[in-house]
Amino acid sequence: MRRTLKKYLPDHETIRQNPWLKPFESSLLHPRLWHLNRHSAAGAVAAGLFCGLIPGPLQMLGAAICALIFRVNLPLSMLVTLYTNPFTIVPLYLLAYEIGRLFLGDGSGFITPPAFNPTDMLAWTTAMQTWMLAVAKPLGIGLLLLASGLAVAGYGATRAAWRLYLIAAWRRRKTLRSGSGQ
Repeated sequence: MRRTLKKYLPDHETIRQNPWLKPFESSLLHPRLWHLNRHSAAGAVAAGLFCGLIPGPLQMLGAAICALIFRVNLPLSMLVTLYTNPFTIVPLYLLAYEIGRLFLGDGSGFITPPAFNPTDMLAWTTAMQTWMLAVAKPLGIGLLLLASGLAVAGYGATRAAWRLYLIAAWRRRKTLRSGSGQ
């Protein structure tokens, strides 16, 4: 698993030679950002899952900033943000909205957006702003709760998967040693 990931990750020299990244070279070349072990992988997965729900194109930037702050694997944290894409973002945001509504104790149900009215754009814009304000609080709280839950679950699952992999590797080595010693 680690060898496969390392094949696709950029090396230090690629970063050093990139003119766009030159100003950030001292921060980006910190060894802990590029090592892949159970601590850095689990932290990177958590950072990527949390930042994956950031709206718009700022997900990878958020994951990179988190990787720099927490000193976890930078490329993996950015890669994990790709779980949100045009096919998954709407269901995830609807789930976040429902989580936010449940957290707030709001039993009103989903608020449908106003129908587009090209003949009266001012009225439609006002109605749209009202709808966005009504949805903002449960959606914002739901996004924070969902992102936090995904981060904790991803961290735990990565640590558990790494542990299972190590146990299996230890057993294989033990079997090889006991088989070759006879």
